[in-house]
Amino acid sequence: MPGKRILMIVGDFGEDYEIMVPFQALLAVGHAVDSVCPGKKAGDKVATAIHDFEGHQTYTEKPGHLFTLNATFAAVDPADYDALLVPGGRAPEYLRLDPAVIAAVRHFFDAGKPVAAICHGAQLLAAARVLEGRTCSAYPACRPEVELAGGTYADIPVDAAVTEGNLVSAPAWPAHPAFVAQFLALLGTRISH
Repeated sequence: MPGKRILMIVGDFGEDYEIMVPFQALLAVGHAVDSVCPGKKAGDKVATAIHDFEGHQTYTEKPGHLFTLNATFAAVDPADYDALLVPGGRAPEYLRLDPAVIAAVRHFFDAGKPVAAICHGAQLLAAARVLEGRTCSAYPACRPEVELAGGTYADIPVDAAVTEGNLVSAPAWPAHPAFVAQFLALLGTRISH
């Protein structure tokens, strides 16, 4: 299987695990992943945040790693990519304000290419108006946005993921095993034991 080209759109204070783990897992099985952020270029860094579930009414937030971008947002053409990856954290709440980001997200849905969104990544999908008639999981606080965008919120366990058509989604990073496996299936990746 030839590796696919995947575009990953990130931003400052995206969730550390939701950026790092899928990025590294996809590279490990032979895919190419270009990580980009509006207003930044290859070699620049984004700050990440670690969100943890410690028994409070919502997650806690701690400083994460600095993540180095390997491509320049202004130089990429979504048509050159086979799939899109949208991590969560706080980044999607401001990334969704960028018309070029919205156009990129819409490209993948219009073309029927695989898309993986986790946690608050659904905020970006809702803003791009691509959830109408679709089932999408997200962090529970994003349920109103999924539903207001015309989607059906998939209320699944935090360690589960759901695939509908070209979209795989999950509530948060504890779902990585299911989320990454389902995204790999959409990409046509075969892993034998």
